[in-house]
Amino acid sequence: MGLTLYVGNKNYSSWSFRPWIGMKAAGVGFDEVVIPLYAPGSAEKIRAHSPAGKVPILEDDGRVIWDSLAILEYVAEKYPEKGLWPADPIARAHARSISAEMHSGFAPLRNQCPMNMRRPAKPITLSDETRGNVARIDTLWSDCLNRYGGPFLFGAFGVADAMYAPVVSRFTTYLVGVSLAARSYMDAVKALPAWQEWEAAALKEPWTIPHAEVD
Repeated sequence: MGLTLYVGNKNYSSWSFRPWIGMKAAGVGFDEVVIPLYAPGSAEKIRAHSPAGKVPILEDDGRVIWDSLAILEYVAEKYPEKGLWPADPIARAHARSISAEMHSGFAPLRNQCPMNMRRPAKPITLSDETRGNVARIDTLWSDCLNRYGGPFLFGAFGVADAMYAPVVSRFTTYLVGVSLAARSYMDAVKALPAWQEWEAAALKEPWTIPHAEVD
């Protein structure tokens, strides 16, 4: 048996997107199971694989890992040759710091701008708190690109980029204004075959989650 990744709706599930794109872009093979969120029986299907009751979930020969960042950490350790973390210890600590910041922060942006790849791209009026999140992320990205030379945050695509991939989607969907450096970074992420594969599947999904639809 190999790796199996359980994910939610590709159109909406930002947490599922993170390990999926990280593994796919790194060339880590896995089977995929999509469990539509908020559908009849979905909670029971998810709990059958993890008592936490949330996706994503990674199964590896009977071992169960849940939580996006924990899954990416596990895969990075299982496949060190994939270089999902920077080799340099200082850069690696930096990458872990910004990944953890994404994992625990930016609630205003998450709440006001749900990931929704099918939504026609148009702006909304952002709250002061959300604008503060945007400014912090733009600064964070620009600093990494300046330090490590791009095209991704630490040179090659890795865990940190996977953690911020849903933000790239949000900024695109809601036409959020960012610096030229941040825009270039977003273009590099969206050019990845892994991004395009996920997005193509998201656009074909029949399910709608009303509370994630923002006018």
